[in-house]
Amino acid sequence: MNLVIVESPAKAKTINKYLGSDYQVLASYGHVRDLPSKDGSVKPDDDFEMSWQVGADAKKRVKAIADAVKGADKLILATDPDREGEAISWHVLEILNQKKLLGDKEIQRVVFNAITKTAVLEAMANPREIDRDLVEAYLARRALDYLVGFTLSPVLWRKLPSARSAGRVQSVALRLVCDRELEIELFKSQEYWTIEADMKSAAGQPFQARLHHVDGNKLGKFDIPDEARARELEAAILNRDFSIEKVESKPQKRHPYPPFTTSTLQQEASRKLGFSSSRTMQLAQRLYEGVEINGETQGLITYMRTDGVQIAGEAIGACRGVISSTFGDEYVPEAPRAYKTKAKNAQEAHEAIRPTELPRDPAEARRYLDDDQARLYELIWKRTIASQMESAVIERTTADIAARGDDGVA
Repeated sequence: MNLVIVESPAKAKTINKYLGSDYQVLASYGHVRDLPSKDGSVKPDDDFEMSWQVGADAKKRVKAIADAVKGADKLILATDPDREGEAISWHVLEILNQKKLLGDKEIQRVVFNAITKTAVLEAMANPREIDRDLVEAYLARRALDYLVGFTLSPVLWRKLPSARSAGRVQSVALRLVCDRELEIELFKSQEYWTIEADMKSAAGQPFQARLHHVDGNKLGKFDIPDEARARELEAAILNRDFSIEKVESKPQKRHPYPPFTTSTLQQEASRKLGFSSSRTMQLAQRLYEGVEINGETQGLITYMRTDGVQIAGEAIGACRGVISSTFGDEYVPEAPRAYKTKAKNAQEAHEAIRPTELPRDPAEARRYLDDDQARLYELIWKRTIASQMESAVIERTTADIAARGDDGVA
């Protein structure tokens, strides 16, 4: 018997179906240990030693895991493929080691970015060790949370009784706000004016023109410093005959955006769907964990906590196939598009957020989803497909329009 530990009970049932009767899959329901909220849980003077405690709600789950591991030949840690998931696997391993339950049992760590049978079986075939760097990153974050939060929060409560807490995130955010507010206070405003005219083409199509030259000289940003000068120029061009001096048309290309990361998904879902960040992540979690399709639970999107913009080669191939069959070969670029994140220090450990099966279009997926889930899936599907399409070609036309004064100068 092989014991597999995951985070979510919904995932546990699905993965158990994929793996079969030789596997028992149990859920940790998230973290099983935490730092107790008392002085001394983190000791900076003792190489930041930490004292961990199994939570009251987690005791039953830990006991179930401990009982199951006694009869298992192999322990497989399959928690989420991010820093917190790595930490949960480490905590489970530490608890079982303290209970002396592992002995010579084989221990493996597996990760998968999508809950599909193919992804899970491939992960099981390619196990690895616990990523110690991710665990250390988690420990550093928890130490900062504790040391900063426990120091600052009591001060905040004394000064602002209605405040909730302070910590490593709130404190830095407050500093950024204060620095920005100082910049605003030091900013010296300078008045400037622009002059625009509503015009129509010969075909009657309206467009807006902006004054950019006076007496043959190009206007700088602050060259119309007040209303008096603006009115003077307005009077000079009113009731004049306008003539087109030059027309220039240039083709422009508009390249598609990369697939979604966690932050860009939250931004677009807010802008286009009106979802809050928490609502977006709840829906994405549901799509990741999967819905029942043809009697089998299948994950619809890849892991939704990521700062990577790259997608797997097989997904790019599937994407290009969907574009060709749906829109035509002219919309498929000669070479697949490759994206790299512009953010500094981005880990890019995981794929961007994409559908697990690109041929499953929003119309098909809608049959298995509620309205909000379907809308979010459609947003992700369209963004992924668009990211591998040919650039849009736009013709940009610029016209120089002159109004000549009595002296003949434009």
